[in-house]
Amino acid sequence: MSNKSLVWLFFLALIIGGTAAGIFISNTSASKDSTTIDSVNEVDTGATNHQMNHSSHGTAGAGTADSMGEAIPPSPSPSPEATAGTVQEEQATLPHPKSGQPVKGFTLTAMESNWELASGVTQAVWTYNGTVPGQEIRVTQGDFVRVTLKNELQVPVTIHWHGYPVTAGSDGVPGITQDAVKPGETYTYGFTADVAGTYWYHSHQESSEQVDKGLYGALIVEPEQSEQPDKDYTLILDEWMKEGGDAHGAHGSGSMSDEEMMASMYNIYTVNGKSGSLIKSLEANLGDTVRLRFINAGYRSHGIHIPGEFRVVSTDGQEIAEPAVVKDEIVNIAPGERYDIELKINSPKDYAIEAHDDNKYNDQLVIPVKVSGSKGEEMEVQHDQLTAFDLYNYGKPAESELSKVQKFALEYTAVLNSKMNGNGQVYTINDKVFSELPALQVKTGDYVKLTFENQGTVDHPMHVHGHFFQVLEKNGIKVESAIMKDTVMVKPGDKIVIAFKADNPGNWMIHCHELHHAAGGMAQQLTYTDFKSGYTPPSNAANKPE
Repeated sequence: MSNKSLVWLFFLALIIGGTAAGIFISNTSASKDSTTIDSVNEVDTGATNHQMNHSSHGTAGAGTADSMGEAIPPSPSPSPEATAGTVQEEQATLPHPKSGQPVKGFTLTAMESNWELASGVTQAVWTYNGTVPGQEIRVTQGDFVRVTLKNELQVPVTIHWHGYPVTAGSDGVPGITQDAVKPGETYTYGFTADVAGTYWYHSHQESSEQVDKGLYGALIVEPEQSEQPDKDYTLILDEWMKEGGDAHGAHGSGSMSDEEMMASMYNIYTVNGKSGSLIKSLEANLGDTVRLRFINAGYRSHGIHIPGEFRVVSTDGQEIAEPAVVKDEIVNIAPGERYDIELKINSPKDYAIEAHDDNKYNDQLVIPVKVSGSKGEEMEVQHDQLTAFDLYNYGKPAESELSKVQKFALEYTAVLNSKMNGNGQVYTINDKVFSELPALQVKTGDYVKLTFENQGTVDHPMHVHGHFFQVLEKNGIKVESAIMKDTVMVKPGDKIVIAFKADNPGNWMIHCHELHHAAGGMAQQLTYTDFKSGYTPPSNAANKPE
């Protein structure tokens, strides 16, 4: 049997093994010089979607804030005006734009393509509009966003707006908010972009496979009134398996864990779908202010080092109050997380943004920064005294509404672990997998406290749909800054306490965003008892809401 066959058989066994164990139930994006590398912008300011030209290549929030000032707390609830009227679209009840509201329309076509990931490495991928990542959706705060999904693949797909507090009907989780969109079908999503920040979208149907194959893109909501940077770059990080083998002997090694084997098998690291020499340079002028929007769409955390001074201005789309200047620090970005970093080009020399962590293929993840007039001269960078950036001791210490809550309507501890179930490994919450876990129940206005306790041996980046939460404690130590997120890394031995207000009625998911773990069972529902869904999952739909 070929290396290629062995690699894919092993990978499929991990997923199928978990599924066979009964894990999942079947029914149940213009600033000044704004740039996304290898992405095509399509913005229609009218009320009608506009189809971009494309072809298949193969067959295979935060409120507005001054950039140096204190952030206004986010308002995650959808605006009442945007939901005042609705139109029926397929199974979903969609928000309707209010009178006079700007409408930005997009069409995303799920399709097969061949994509050059690295020099000499072209693979069959699944895409939105023929590129990896898919078309960037970049809009302005206050716009109504209407996205039509067309499915030209041979499998059902959806679009989930990761981190964005859309109304429940547009969350894109099959079997929870809609049926998966079948081959040949179209489906329209709509929401008001009332929370500025960096977000992303991806399929939530069999996402461990579909995101892995390239079904993702960036959603950028620019503040309505804010000073814009001179350059604005979106940088989506990911990892891929090279077809044809080259798993570095991982398969069949009895001394390696599943996680170690997967870490070897994912052997191509990309930035905006390109690896190594194909990664496009970031262009800047001396004196420019540059905003870098990092999005991790993969399953590995990546430690990013930027030479010189910079500020971490946002995490998961939420502005950080009074971010300090840091230097010689590595910003670790977990799967599903986003970090916005601002820096000033103070040197006329070129340099590179690199990965510094224990990942195997970091030599492929190097982002060149070219400064106009440098004549190719490169900055000397020291790497021997780098320290880890600490988000939880950063920004202005402040009390928030959530940090003052004395009584929570729901307090729940989720113990994260794994176990063997039959011939496969499953990932558990309180020793149960998704299909065995009861939904967490809240009502509108409730305050909710969740504790994620990792008793396993691998990382779990936990993601909450539809809500921003505040990180209150890490390992028994209070977090003094009001850090708002939608995805939090829980490393082995960690105990992370978060809190949020139940202010977005619907049926939602809480799950690990190492998507193989979600496919393996580490997911649970959050439901509002005072919410009545307009969607009823049919008994015969192939919905797989991992």
